[in-house]
Amino acid sequence: MLRSSPLAITLAIAALTTGIARSDDEVREVKVGEITIKLPTNWIQQAPSNRLRLAQFAVPAAAGDEQPAELSIFAFGAGATVAQQVQRWRGQFEPTGRQFKGSRGKSPLGEYIFVQLSGTFNKPAGRRTTPLPGARMLMVMIAVAGKGNYFLKLVGPEKTVSAGSQAFRAAFGASADESPLELAGGE
Repeated sequence: MLRSSPLAITLAIAALTTGIARSDDEVREVKVGEITIKLPTNWIQQAPSNRLRLAQFAVPAAAGDEQPAELSIFAFGAGATVAQQVQRWRGQFEPTGRQFKGSRGKSPLGEYIFVQLSGTFNKPAGRRTTPLPGARMLMVMIAVAGKGNYFLKLVGPEKTVSAGSQAFRAAFGASADESPLELAGGE
């Protein structure tokens, strides 16, 4: 009979519930529309919460966070310009204390715009929004040749999104060699 110490059992339970103990090779390929991405096996697929979403996943809360994060995936045609998209994403956060960073890169899926935002997120709740302080959002717009623009949005508590940032970037094959995002009219 194997015996485990109470500390070992506590650590194992914490690792399973926070999702932090997953190794990089525990991923699965997920086909979403016309693209295939790679996601950690502990990111749980859910029914999309609205008809615009192609897919939706719950990302387990990191230690210290009470709520999970959410990954949602959309696809649209050419639509708005990059500057308009970025402005829309920035508008989802309260201006006071908002942090913004943007970059451009190339992935196997196509060229992309990558945006990171943090601060107080105005989380949609029906026709209203609920402020979520201490939030972070990672958003990527990928121009997939012949298939339109795909958007991957990871948003939730800062620690949880930060813990999932490498897996998010790996999902679409982000480049380590990105250039700063420069928009007409500045940030």
